[in-house]
Amino acid sequence: MQKLFKFILITMHVVAFTAIHARAQDEYQLPNYSSRDGFVPVVGKNGMVSVRETIAAKIGAEILEKGGNAVDAAAAIGFALAVTYPQAGNIGGGGFMVVHLADKNETVAIDYREMSAGKARHDLYVVDDKVDQKLAKYSRQSSGVPGTVAGMALAIEKYGTMSLQDVLEPAYRLAKDGFEVYTQLEMSLARSKERLGADPAAAKVFYKADGSNYRTGEILKQEDLAWSLKQIMDNGTDAFYKGEIAERIAADMAANDGLITMDDMAAYKVYEREPVMGTYKGYTIATMPPPSSGGMHMIQMMNMLENDDLKSKGHNSAATLHLYIESMRQAYADRSLYAGDPSFFDIPVDKIIDKEYAAEIRARIPMDRARDSSEVAPTKNLAYESPETTHFSVMDKYGNAVSNTYTLNFGFGNGIMAANTGILLNNELDDFDHEPYKPDANGNISGKANAQEPHKRPRSSMTPTIVFKDDKPFLITGSPGGGTIINTVFQTVMNVLEFDMNVAAASSKPRINHQWMPDMTTIESGVSQDTLNILKDMGHKFNYGSRTLGSTNSIVYRDGYFYGAHDPRSMNAATIGIN
Repeated sequence: MQKLFKFILITMHVVAFTAIHARAQDEYQLPNYSSRDGFVPVVGKNGMVSVRETIAAKIGAEILEKGGNAVDAAAAIGFALAVTYPQAGNIGGGGFMVVHLADKNETVAIDYREMSAGKARHDLYVVDDKVDQKLAKYSRQSSGVPGTVAGMALAIEKYGTMSLQDVLEPAYRLAKDGFEVYTQLEMSLARSKERLGADPAAAKVFYKADGSNYRTGEILKQEDLAWSLKQIMDNGTDAFYKGEIAERIAADMAANDGLITMDDMAAYKVYEREPVMGTYKGYTIATMPPPSSGGMHMIQMMNMLENDDLKSKGHNSAATLHLYIESMRQAYADRSLYAGDPSFFDIPVDKIIDKEYAAEIRARIPMDRARDSSEVAPTKNLAYESPETTHFSVMDKYGNAVSNTYTLNFGFGNGIMAANTGILLNNELDDFDHEPYKPDANGNISGKANAQEPHKRPRSSMTPTIVFKDDKPFLITGSPGGGTIINTVFQTVMNVLEFDMNVAAASSKPRINHQWMPDMTTIESGVSQDTLNILKDMGHKFNYGSRTLGSTNSIVYRDGYFYGAHDPRSMNAATIGIN
């Protein structure tokens, strides 16, 4: 009896301890913080930033900690990246921003894409009946009028809580006082030395007086860029588009057979547009409209697959990847004909994102074989009814969210710095079509919709995106990657929405990319060889790319917590939660 009593007593203690421990675990267990997917996200309680470069990420986090909103932090990050991530961060380029405003329950799309000069024309780069690639990519004639300064300033003025001067201050200090070179920047500058070193202004900034490279840990100062940033701080956007910065850019262009004039600079305009909106199994997607092609074609692909039970087929299974490839094939075929600047070309966005159209083109996909891309011509009757880019995502404790992607096109743009400004010039005009149905440097194909004309904006693949659940921002994401961006963002969103992955796992899984032409699918390492063998037997053709596909910065908000992740394909990226 005594042994039985002792056993009961011990059992009661164990049960009580287990119950207390379970309650403690319940109390302190973060919802949705599961490592079952093999990857664990960063967690925050009062906001989050996810950025391609660490110094700029810290600046954004500091803005949030001081009480600034997501727009304030995004603008501060955007200007800081112009200093610390010159490969793609910029004030000499342009991009797109999708913003959700919690107090108004409103989502806006800010188009600050670069604009061609008044002298631009379709055959600008044609010499002896051939496109001169040097002119199209590496000359001042390849530069569009930059939009970043105007875009960030408009966002701050209309939707921020801080002044333009305040959000510029950290970037100005970094340029004036310098910052420690980090490994990725050292490598990027070393790889680009032949191109940057050929331009006297760029060489003076990015390499030492004796021509040697900056090493990790050494201080890089950018005095001319600091001057430009201070001009904007003191005199607003007029300093950039009408004042001394504009005069220096125009003088540099005039002295070197460039296109941009003072009139072109003064004519630049930011557009606020209605986001492209879609739905997927109870979620709402807000993404960028034209001149970005990314949003409408991502929604098109999601519409095509909404009625398929992908979860039962399995993530990255042969059946799922077959449907992904065929959906990408159709979307990029349509993109080749219809994507461009809506001010110059009637783009049938409503038809492209229509669910009935999606059902029609989904019905054409055979489940037992790959189609040849020649079978999937653009649907012409619709009209009748770089890789070096960078993305950052921001959410604040007030419920605001910003998804921003911007670029110089190539890494360091065209490799030319406007004299006495510290500003790298973009080579964004290469994104226009010069020879119809010939791929540009990013593998993109286009037609008349994207022909170069004066004061026109080139088509883009940038796809900054906000996904809503129960009318609240749920997932904020985007990526660099030139023509691969749409497919990278699509797969990241599908990983979260369809396959219930946490944001870190969703960012880490192997990706594929198909762009209609050439008729080839690029595959990252990590996809099962058995899966690839099945797809090959179905007729799919593969290119095992030497580069990774995209580099996302993403945030999920659910149950009172922010969960963030930067892509493991990135070096020196950072995701910071505010607690």
